[in-house]
Formats: sequence, C-alpha cells, structure tokens
Amino acid sequence: MQEQKYPIKQWAKDDRPREKLLLSGAKGLSNSELLAILIRNGPRNKSALDVAQEILRLGKDNLQELAKLTVKDLTKIKGIGEAKAVLLVAALELGKRRQAAELLAKPFITSTSDCAKWLQLKLGDFKHEVFAVMYLNQANKINHFEIVSEGGVTGTVADPKIILKKALEHNAVNIIISHNHPSGNLNPSEADKRLTNKLYEAAGYLDIKVLDHIIVSETGYYSFVEQGLM
Repeated sequence: MQEQKYPIKQWAKDDRPREKLLLSGAKGLSNSELLAILIRNGPRNKSALDVAQEILRLGKDNLQELAKLTVKDLTKIKGIGEAKAVLLVAALELGKRRQAAELLAKPFITSTSDCAKWLQLKLGDFKHEVFAVMYLNQANKINHFEIVSEGGVTGTVADPKIILKKALEHNAVNIIISHNHPSGNLNPSEADKRLTNKLYEAAGYLDIKVLDHIIVSETGYYSFVEQGLM
C-alpha cells in the first residue's frame, strides 16, 4: 500500500519549515528544509520537502554540486517547473556570490591559500579550462580580476601580450596568474610551465612582478611558488 503523503500545510506548525525559520532562524533548518521554503509546494502526493530532497540527491547531497545545476537540470524533477527552477538557480547564485564577497572583504592578498580559495570560487564551476589574472597594486590589493581566455576541456591558451597590456591599463604592479583544471588533476603541464616562465620574464621588463601561478580544482590547488617552480 502506498504511503499517504500530506502537504506541509497539514503538518504540525512546529514541523513546517517556514514556521521553524520564523521561530528559530534560518540556521536551525536543514538544507532540504531551506529548499522547501523556496519550492513552496509539491505536486500531488508529494510535499515541497520531498521535492527538495530529490533536488539534493540530484546535486549529490553536496552544495557545491547543487550550485552547478541548471534550469534544465532542475525541471527534470516532477514538481519543478521553469519558474521554480529559475528561482532556485538565482538563490544558489546569490549564495555563491556571498561566499566570494566574504573572501573579498579581505581586500589584500595575504596568503596563497586565501588566494586559492578565492580563485576556486571564481573558477570552480567551469567545465572547461579558463585562464584568469589578478591585477594587484603595490600593497597587493586587487585592482582588477579578469578571465583572459577560455579553452576546451583539456586546455586553454593565454597570450602574454594581452595579459601585460591589461596590467598596464589597470596600473598593476604585481599579478597572479591562474587557471582551472576541471579534471581535478592539479599537476601543471609543460605548456603551463613554459607560459609561466615566458610571462615572468616579459613582465620583468615592465617592472611588473608575477607573484605566482595557481592552478585550482574543486578539491585543491597547486602553487608554482610553493612547489619551487618560481
């Protein structure tokens, strides 16, 4: 016999996600309960909480994976139409931006690990390789950040001339170059090493210092400086 499902509005008040949030604050709710508030209601014989749990499973019960889901991914779940999917994608994007803003609240680059965390937030969701540059002033405050090239799943090509031209435009004294490895393998390729050496040497003629080349993935980072390659 199929288990009878009751809509959330028929639950005891203390068990309803919206009422729980009002009573104890958002921190007292589980991820599925927070999602259920956004979903509001489910289809027949399914509560918003049931739908929220399906969404979490689709995201492998991992918030980072969840934030990568697209409107098309979400609408595969019964009870999620385009309007709800758009709302969820927007809410998840706000969460990512808040994380990035918290890291940026420290306006100066003070450590490789902090820099790598910031770059993971910026580059972690790309399924293909991208090459980015942090343009810093004398005090290592970020003047500008830009993705300067995008490639395929296995690589991207960056032009040192473009990178240095932008460094002059943004009055950069120091730069940190970076790219992502969607595969998760953080080891640099020979092309990565050649590009780093070429850019380091060329930047020196303009009195611009390349402080590091950081490769990031979802699981970690690789610093050329920490590994003794610069």
